[in-house]
Amino acid sequence: MQLHYSSMERPGLDPDRLRAALVAPNGPYAALDVVQETGSTNSDLADSARLRPSAASDLTVLTAELQTAGKGRLDRSWVAPERSSLFVSVLFRPVNAEGRPLPTSSYRWLSLLAALAMAESVAARTGVEARLKWPNDVMVDNRKLAGVLAQLVPFSDGSPPAAVVGTGLNVSLTDEDLPVPTATSLLMEYASTTDRNILLQDYLLALAEKYRAFCSVDGDPEAASDGQASLREQIMARLSTLGRDVRAQLPGGGVLTGRAVALAATGALVIVDGAGAPHTVSAADVVHLRAEPA
Repeated sequence: MQLHYSSMERPGLDPDRLRAALVAPNGPYAALDVVQETGSTNSDLADSARLRPSAASDLTVLTAELQTAGKGRLDRSWVAPERSSLFVSVLFRPVNAEGRPLPTSSYRWLSLLAALAMAESVAARTGVEARLKWPNDVMVDNRKLAGVLAQLVPFSDGSPPAAVVGTGLNVSLTDEDLPVPTATSLLMEYASTTDRNILLQDYLLALAEKYRAFCSVDGDPEAASDGQASLREQIMARLSTLGRDVRAQLPGGGVLTGRAVALAATGALVIVDGAGAPHTVSAADVVHLRAEPA
């Protein structure tokens, strides 16, 4: 499909509108800033938190119209025309209802939580049925729509670390704009809206709701909250990787091929190789080798 979009057809974000809907007292967020251009919203938010830990509030948002040095997994670059995508990072300092910090082991779920919030909000708002690809991609028919990257932010004052979770969503990219042929955008998937203000607001509200529920159960991915399924169950229901033959490129350079059969309680992927031996993979670049099972 040949689509052409000019910058005039890509309106900017409306900071006042977004703050009115999302920032306290009307919304769940502590602060939200929109910048015209930056290298990386993740790096900016993490650096700001490190420099001023006492001012780094839970649920602080930074988003940009243009990101020039964004990184995905394995240091892949993420580049898109101005105002064609959502580039948004959120700072988390998770505590439970009593104010006790969550165990840092629970932080590994934040990227999957963010991917789930994006997939669900996109599906509900645009009609594009987005699915998850382990560990943290949002896909449409095996094409990448969005990616998530999380990083830990340690503090020199001895307080528990924060986490910054960045999400990039392809909104109005055309086939000429795509960074790789295996990507897609909401425009190319005939979404019912490509209004980034609506998409960002929906995503951030869904993210905050899931995050608060996760904090309320002390970061336990297997605990249900307010009658809802556990976070792990919600993710598994939308995880298209399960039941597929996959190839996992491991951090040390090894390759594992087999069937993805489960999501472990740690968030790791369980892969059964050709000899029937299970392997628990906590970090890898995963390729789906066949179509999603019916």
